[in-house]
Amino acid sequence: MLLSPASDPPPWSGPPVRLGILASGSGSNFAAIADAAAAGGAPYRIAGLVYNNPGAYVATRASERGIPARLVDHRGFGGREEFDAAVVEALRAMEVEWVAMAGWMRICTPVLLDAFADRVLNLHPSLLPSFRGLRAVEQALAAGVTISGCTVHLVRPAVDDGPIIAQAAVPVLAGDDADALHQRIHAAEHALYPRAIALAISQARAGAEGEGAAR
Repeated sequence: MLLSPASDPPPWSGPPVRLGILASGSGSNFAAIADAAAAGGAPYRIAGLVYNNPGAYVATRASERGIPARLVDHRGFGGREEFDAAVVEALRAMEVEWVAMAGWMRICTPVLLDAFADRVLNLHPSLLPSFRGLRAVEQALAAGVTISGCTVHLVRPAVDDGPIIAQAAVPVLAGDDADALHQRIHAAEHALYPRAIALAISQARAGAEGEGAAR
């Protein structure tokens, strides 16, 4: 697995950023992020989880780690904007500063993105800009690529669009099916996402400090 960029974020000083996680399913990436934060040294700590599917296993993972979790079921809302407004309300109640989508199977609207401008991250199982959207692994196999992987990026209104923070390359092996490639990409995601979150937060602080010094 090749991670890009190769450099690690600089050591963090000061209080960690309060990170909220959005998830819809089993929460393996949620667990990787939370465990990295608990290990110490990360520029973030997990303020809480918002999930949209009743019975999603990610809620169990949060409970096991003592992390607050709130269900906001999209089925109870009339549209995406109304749902996102409820998600924003839940995140603000947790005093969240940054947001990481970890298997969040919802398309975000400006209601969410404007509330956390340039502070919403997503993980996608391809080397963007290739293979956006659903079934990215299957798209890669159908295209016959020899290298796939995953990407962490800042979220924009278009699906799987936005500035890339970091990527991990995963080889496609002879005889791979979607399940086999998915498993190897998942392993890369668990290594990449906590590091990419730390990198994004560190880059944002460095940019803000640079702007302040220029004034």
